[in-house]
Amino acid sequence: MSEMFFASQQGRVIPKEDKIFGINNRAKAMIAREGKDKVVNATLGALLDDKGDLIVLSSVTDVFRNLEPKEFAEYAPIAGIPAFREAVKEDCFRSYKPEGFVEVVAAPGGTGAIKNVVANYADRGEKILFADWFWAPYKTIAEEMGKGFETFEFFNDERKFNVASLEEKITKLLAVQDKLVVIINTPAHNPTGYAVTREDWAGIREVFERVPKDKKIILLVDTAYIDFAGDEDEYRFYLPILEQLPENVLTLIAHSLSKAYTLYGMRCGATVCIAKTQEIADEFRKVCEFSSRSTWSNCNRAPQVILSKIYADPELKAKVYEERKQHRDMLIARAKAFEAAAAECGLVTVPFDTGFFVSIPCTNADEVCGRLEEEGIFLIPLAKGIRVSIASVPEDICRMLPARIKAAMDK
Repeated sequence: MSEMFFASQQGRVIPKEDKIFGINNRAKAMIAREGKDKVVNATLGALLDDKGDLIVLSSVTDVFRNLEPKEFAEYAPIAGIPAFREAVKEDCFRSYKPEGFVEVVAAPGGTGAIKNVVANYADRGEKILFADWFWAPYKTIAEEMGKGFETFEFFNDERKFNVASLEEKITKLLAVQDKLVVIINTPAHNPTGYAVTREDWAGIREVFERVPKDKKIILLVDTAYIDFAGDEDEYRFYLPILEQLPENVLTLIAHSLSKAYTLYGMRCGATVCIAKTQEIADEFRKVCEFSSRSTWSNCNRAPQVILSKIYADPELKAKVYEERKQHRDMLIARAKAFEAAAAECGLVTVPFDTGFFVSIPCTNADEVCGRLEEEGIFLIPLAKGIRVSIASVPEDICRMLPARIKAAMDK
């Protein structure tokens, strides 16, 4: 008798398990068998201390522990509690004061923000566009909702942001569809650690200015890792550029509390809209609330209250910022150690600035990662290479890994 299935496949290719979590599970199983000191688990995008324990900001935890029951048990409004939505604006923009019409809708993490954008700004059968080094759920989200995707080459032969490839793909897609969602993940890009520069943004702006006025671009900037990139105001330099984009470009930002406030499991973030008119901002809120109601309904109230309290108390906010800076400095030291060791052994990496991950170009990533797993080193194979989470391993391991990776690639 043939095996019977009941679930609708809907043209999707559904793997037996998520690749990243599957590899992480194998690493945990090896730790259980052979001990923690025998395994390097550089898989997940979560910041761990040198003992391998999850870093949770104590300043944020203190707020959480002092919540009143009604502050975490009550339903939140679909778009988020008003104080949270105002706090998100401050958190997203910092010292920058946008001139456009800003709206905020809560989402379960940056992932929920991205899903709401793809759901509401790309029609079934249309494609969305992102770089060929990308976070895998971009593809999953598009396919889950009956949308396709296209990638542009992230880097040119000079190892710079490939503006020409971006324009080529935008032109190709807008020849067959009237609007296009473009996702740019910056700074501390997942999986490369690249940060789009001022020069890059100038080129992107010029590309958008050449888009025919009867076509629409929805630019989604995924900023999940921004507050672990470096100086938090300096890395927001691109915000004025976003407001200078043409009228046929709608700017949206996927904002997350997962990394910046170490609230990974509480699943809270927001989609932020910077519109040219109030009507467009109102439309954004309306469609995102509608999609939210039909999926997660409303978001976890506790992290919304936590962020609201942080931004209502200047002393507490300063404490959170300072504690985060200490951990960010640790992450930057790990990155420098990895980069120095890679240069020493001749391991070529994808252009890197800062962040949770470093990537290595590799044409047989699954094979190389398989060899490394035999040595107790767990990394993530990608379509174009290997991702290493420097966020999850200490500095001495970051210094050791490049030579081991290079050796496995040379076999």
